[in-house]
Amino acid sequence: MEMDPAGQTDSGTAGVIARPPLLFLAAFLIGFVLDRLLRLPFPGPGLVSWIIGGSLILIGFALFAAGIRNFSRATTPVPTNEPTRVLVTTSIHGRTRNPIYLGMFLVYGGIGVAAQNIWILVLTLPLAILIRYGVVAREEAYLERRFGDAYRGYRQSVRRWL
Repeated sequence: MEMDPAGQTDSGTAGVIARPPLLFLAAFLIGFVLDRLLRLPFPGPGLVSWIIGGSLILIGFALFAAGIRNFSRATTPVPTNEPTRVLVTTSIHGRTRNPIYLGMFLVYGGIGVAAQNIWILVLTLPLAILIRYGVVAREEAYLERRFGDAYRGYRQSVRRWL
């Protein structure tokens, strides 16, 4: 974990387009409404969907929880509308720069598979584009301004997603 190199409090934030959990919730709601209006057949038997979906959900929750725990231990806020206090680079953040979002995507996809909802899965692509450019890109620019070379080095050594 890296401390703020200037030793100052930065009141700025990443300025993301919306809180990520709200974006995922909106995609879920749209997917469920579309499924009610225009149900599309889901390939494969229900038991297989439950096993695959459940596995994705469990792995996603584990990644999400590891990311939250890592931020909590570093005493830096998780919400995107609060300033980052510390650059977290250890534990799960040493393997992926976005374990919380990655976990959210796995849970989201797992629910789509378990619920056999094609629309949720179709909406994964627009949601991913929205998260990538409306949230992650803004966070990365913010972290680079905030932590400079420390963040640039971290970005070069750890992949964004996997």
